[in-house]
Amino acid sequence: MLKQDVNEIRDLIARHKRRDSLFALGGLLALMIGVFTFAALFVGMAIDGLPRLSLDFFTHFPSRRPENAGILSAWVGTTLVMLVTAAAAIPLGIAAAVYLEEYAPKNWVTDVIEINVTNLAGVPSIVYGLLALGLFVYQFGFGQSILSAGLTLALLILPVVIVSTRESIRSIPGAIREGAYALGATKWQTTADHILPYSAPGIMTGIIIGMARAIGETAPIITIGALTFIAFLPPAPVGIEFPYVSFEWLTSPFTVMPIQMFNWTSRPEAGFHENAAAAGLVLVIMTLSMNGVAILIRYRLRKNIKW
Repeated sequence: MLKQDVNEIRDLIARHKRRDSLFALGGLLALMIGVFTFAALFVGMAIDGLPRLSLDFFTHFPSRRPENAGILSAWVGTTLVMLVTAAAAIPLGIAAAVYLEEYAPKNWVTDVIEINVTNLAGVPSIVYGLLALGLFVYQFGFGQSILSAGLTLALLILPVVIVSTRESIRSIPGAIREGAYALGATKWQTTADHILPYSAPGIMTGIIIGMARAIGETAPIITIGALTFIAFLPPAPVGIEFPYVSFEWLTSPFTVMPIQMFNWTSRPEAGFHENAAAAGLVLVIMTLSMNGVAILIRYRLRKNIKW
């Protein structure tokens, strides 16, 4: 009887191991499909776009002739819009998450806010564009400017930053808070000196995801009136004369890389399609570079954490 029970247990363990192996194989296949699909698309884009990459491509404005067209206004506009997006979304998202997790009372109002923040992360981007068109462009009078675009994308990624920051804060052991309070620290001292530093790597992950989504968005930017053809640059943020810093660029018209690519792909000439592939390659490199910097910062923060 005992031998039979042992055999049944062995058979049960063997079946579970087979299921684990099948699940692992299925997960690996799903991963490989995604990786190979991206690799194939990236290689095809690189083959078409690499011949067009040159200094002139980065320093020339768009042109009606594909051999003379460049992405100067597009990559400058993308950089400035991302600067506004990061400046608006990151501090506001972190502050909102800290309040909801550490300071807000636990009642039905807080529950409603939490549910809405979570749901906003799944709202289509075009809805944010329509909201920004009525709020920033017309109501606040910012116009079809870099400021409106940056604030629109900030609203788009704000729920992602809030949710990821809250999850990071929740992962901090309660003993850290109790130890800080036992030594006489206030709630703000505990939050600023312990909770935020320990949760910083997770916060950076949310910022990476949000910014990577924002840099490739097209629908909300078109909705608020981004230009498809622009042959000038916004005023420089930094000058050589006092007061050295200018904010006129915030109200300047703009275009961004995805819109420039859309404009080129809609043209029938093969040369414009090659330009679009080269611009896509640059956009991917910009995204990877931005994520690489954020990952490096996250790694250094994790390395400096002492539990």
